[in-house]
Amino acid sequence: MRTPLLVIFLLLFHFSSFGAVILQYHHVSDTSPKSTSITPKQFAVHLKYLQENSFNVVPLSQIINNIKNQQPLKDKTVAITFDDAYIDVLTQAKPLLDEYNYPFTIYVNPSIINRNDSKKDSHYLSWAQLKALGDEGVIIANHGFEHDSLTRIIDNLSQQQWLEHQTTLLLKAETIIKEKTGQSWHYLAYPYGEYNPEIQSWVKENSFIGFSQQSGAVGLSSDLTSISRFPVSMPYDKISALRDKLNSLPFNITLQGEQAKTIFEFKKAKSITFNIETDDFYKSGLHCYISGLGKQKIDWQGDRRFTIYFSSDLPIGRVRCNCTAASISKPGRYYWYSKPWFILKESGDWYHL
Repeated sequence: MRTPLLVIFLLLFHFSSFGAVILQYHHVSDTSPKSTSITPKQFAVHLKYLQENSFNVVPLSQIINNIKNQQPLKDKTVAITFDDAYIDVLTQAKPLLDEYNYPFTIYVNPSIINRNDSKKDSHYLSWAQLKALGDEGVIIANHGFEHDSLTRIIDNLSQQQWLEHQTTLLLKAETIIKEKTGQSWHYLAYPYGEYNPEIQSWVKENSFIGFSQQSGAVGLSSDLTSISRFPVSMPYDKISALRDKLNSLPFNITLQGEQAKTIFEFKKAKSITFNIETDDFYKSGLHCYISGLGKQKIDWQGDRRFTIYFSSDLPIGRVRCNCTAASISKPGRYYWYSKPWFILKESGDWYHL
């Protein structure tokens, strides 16, 4: 009996060590802002690469259900998502996606769709168009009622009042999406990728799944309140960059207590400590980079814990720490983890979006 059990164990370990990659797009256009765009020509190159390299493009719900049910994720699994529901998703992206029969997800802001629903030449999809896309199998999900940050408390509200305010708006958005499209996935893509532990707690308590904008593959141990997605618009749209992202593996890293915070005033954050749950890499091969600061020195405390003491103050704005390490068991593959911070001005005010 030992041999069959051992084989089953090894197979489960093999598949559970793989993960999925979720790609995040906005515009597919030659004329929209470059920072949120990929050209139709380059988008076609992305899709061709996926097909020619045997990636399995699946509905986002399949990946999330696998994580929820702890069912192994097959290697080379990919989901495609679009934020903001721009019209070019229908006019430019969908014809290309249809050539490969690739499913995709659109995150919408109901208030913005409402304001533009009857306008001619709108930059946004209408509810009728979203309903038609949904009827074809496209997932329509929540991106907030407006495209407002969920973390920026306004009008001198307390943290509790702000959460109550956001609760009203987020549930209202979900209700409208259900009324207009018949769909209610309880998927929430954080506007601007901004979130904090309080919002994550709200997401969990209200049975939502939270999607962020930091890099990294997802796996069975991924936090369902901050599912990572790789941005692949310009300037990150080159095939070499896409290839690295698609071949990444989920890095099982956790943060405890204060380490999980995402919002700091300028000069207040000095270090971060990570707990790591895999040993399929050499410690000397772990590298961490912080946007604006470059490569950081790693201070190990045992085999499963390390600290980064920042080489300088984290810059004001949206900041990322990306940690990667080559896999021992899967040559040519890298574990990839990304931690976001949102650094306020020294006055405590928010930076401009």
